[in-house]
Amino acid sequence: MTGAYLSSGGRSFICFPSTYTDKNGQRVSRILPSMREGSVVTDPRTQTHILVTEWGKADLAGRSTWEKADRIIGISHPEFRDYLVKCAEEMGIWRRTNRIP
Repeated sequence: MTGAYLSSGGRSFICFPSTYTDKNGQRVSRILPSMREGSVVTDPRTQTHILVTEWGKADLAGRSTWEKADRIIGISHPEFRDYLVKCAEEMGIWRRTNRIP
């Protein structure tokens, strides 16, 4: 991440599936409203340029918090989008009225 961020014209990409299946056979979103307590973060949010899932890409470079939330929700599995919107609204970082048409 840091190498891509610091290189001339570099862009960092994180590619991952939006969900996984747990040991009980339930689909679980990899995109969560916040980090779990005790999580280790190794890459600063300011160096995250592009996230990619099977639902598309989210270019986060230079975006505000609500724009990042909107773009990340947009690449989450459709089954979890309403939940993520609700959580972002509760955290005060996203409102449907912010959404760019």
